[in-house]
Amino acid sequence: MDVKTVKKILSEIQKGNISVEDGLRELKHLPYEDMSFARVDHHRHIRQGIPEVIFAAGKTDEQVISIAKAMYKRSGRFLITRATQEIRKALRIKEAVFHPAAGVISVGEVRKKKGHVLVLTAGTSDMPVAEEAAVTASFLGSRVNTLYDVGVAGLHRLMGNKASLYEARVIVVAAGMEGALPSVVGGISDKPIIAVPTSVGYGTSLGGLTALFAMLNSCVPGIAVMNIDNGFGAGCLAHKINTLH
Repeated sequence: MDVKTVKKILSEIQKGNISVEDGLRELKHLPYEDMSFARVDHHRHIRQGIPEVIFAAGKTDEQVISIAKAMYKRSGRFLITRATQEIRKALRIKEAVFHPAAGVISVGEVRKKKGHVLVLTAGTSDMPVAEEAAVTASFLGSRVNTLYDVGVAGLHRLMGNKASLYEARVIVVAAGMEGALPSVVGGISDKPIIAVPTSVGYGTSLGGLTALFAMLNSCVPGIAVMNIDNGFGAGCLAHKINTLH
């Protein structure tokens, strides 16, 4: 449920088109719906501007499906991260779209896109995290473009696409290994940069810790750093910055 829906219900009550009891029935799941194993926050979008999103990892398929259907019933939309094609099929919701590269299922994506978010990766192996960011930001209503495999080992690939950096309002950079790409991008762009370390790399990458430390210690000012592999968080932050008035 979003602000527009709440306003519509209250307006209908004010006009006398629906009773107070009917309006209350529509709003009864505020602040949340207790499902015993989950308390679904249907009005998070009103408070935060970002609806509650289902993190599928660690949940049973049945739990994910039950939460998704509860959300779908109330708002007609939901986003599931770390999801599978099997979950999408089990949902039996025609509008559900599975984004295989991101491992995300979406229903009710905002169609009217705003601004411009650019998502970059250092390598092809960083794409799953980048795609999670891109799908999330697009679902929320940001216009998103991607530019993949432009890491520092072949810097000419990035420099050949400088126009894309200048056109974006916000830039998300996903990188593993030594995590250098956000600093390079920050050195040639005046846009807000969201760096996402990925768990891609050999032994001393330490599951993304090396990239994380490199990004946290960047000498370029104005870089925000997300947790390792947190493409979803990057997508949310990028959307919020992108849609600031």
